[in-house]
Amino acid sequence: MAGIYIHIPFCKQRCTYCDFYTEVAPQKIPEIVTSIVAELHLRKDYLKNQQVDTMYFGGGTPSLLNYLQFKSIFSAIFDTYNIGRNAEITFEANPDDLSPAFLNDVMKLPFNRISIGIQSFDDVFLKKINRRHSGIQAIKAVQECRQHGINNISIDLIYGLPGQTIEEWSKELETAYGLDVQHISVYGLTYEQGTRLWKQREMGTVEVVDEDVMIEMYDLMLRKMNEKGFEAYEISNFALPGYRSRHNSAYWKMNPYLGVGPSAHSFDGNSRQWNIASNTKYINAIKSGVVSFEKEVLSTNDRYNDYVMVSLRTADGIDVDYIEKRFGIDFSEYCILNSTPFIDSDKMIQSNNILKLSKEGIQISNLIISELMKV
Repeated sequence: MAGIYIHIPFCKQRCTYCDFYTEVAPQKIPEIVTSIVAELHLRKDYLKNQQVDTMYFGGGTPSLLNYLQFKSIFSAIFDTYNIGRNAEITFEANPDDLSPAFLNDVMKLPFNRISIGIQSFDDVFLKKINRRHSGIQAIKAVQECRQHGINNISIDLIYGLPGQTIEEWSKELETAYGLDVQHISVYGLTYEQGTRLWKQREMGTVEVVDEDVMIEMYDLMLRKMNEKGFEAYEISNFALPGYRSRHNSAYWKMNPYLGVGPSAHSFDGNSRQWNIASNTKYINAIKSGVVSFEKEVLSTNDRYNDYVMVSLRTADGIDVDYIEKRFGIDFSEYCILNSTPFIDSDKMIQSNNILKLSKEGIQISNLIISELMKV
């Protein structure tokens, strides 16, 4: 099983919290699409003809592309790669792009899943983080998707927005559940260095939510997700039965994937590589018949650390037997030894050689992961 990720590095405007590689440069979209198509052909051997079971168009804002641009990318993928009959094919979208006309076109394409970047239903908070849609547009976007036959809908939400209260976060969740979506991704707001939001915090112009309140917001969300039948299959991802994101799950299972487009990452099981984070340099390299990227060959320590980092965040947890088989007994013993203090303090749970985070452990997941990693 393998995956393909397509990075669309464009936005109409930049959110204050975002540190992904994107540009507000819609005039460059046609040339980037042409370059993505060329890269797909140039890298046809990367996945070694493995069956591709997931595709994901992320960004940026993939919903800025039109029907013909999407179609040209799909043509390159289906002509070049071994695509599974039941592949999950997702695209990210902004709510205000999801007009009936746009959705009519999208439904002619192979997409069978959508991820809508809502973040909040409250216009006050949307303005604070420079989102370009309104709360009403977000609700209507989900309704339009359903009316156009999309029955696998995921939405993104952020908690801990500047000045947000527990009561306001509870209201956001209730609005989300009322939309009858199948999947919800929820992220605590982070202040990434260099972003506009980070600068606002440094200047004291935003009201930062206290860490204890952030924990309370997460706990509230866990309770409500459970009440509504959503499975917490990863720290930030919640799905109704049968609606886990197969693409993200493949990442967490360390399956190989090809990343195409500026700044896109790829993984073949033994190495990671990432394309240059510059639209202009990316285009120029492709025109010359090459892909400009950096590459890191992974040591055994690196591969073990990657496995620990992604697996402990999931409901499936760490399989100690798998560690011993894949990396050796020294690594499995190291993992158990370093997990013991957290098991004894009820931050981790051990069952049949599977290690998982407890509810309390989720709050210090980064600390636990770092302790289990091998230098």
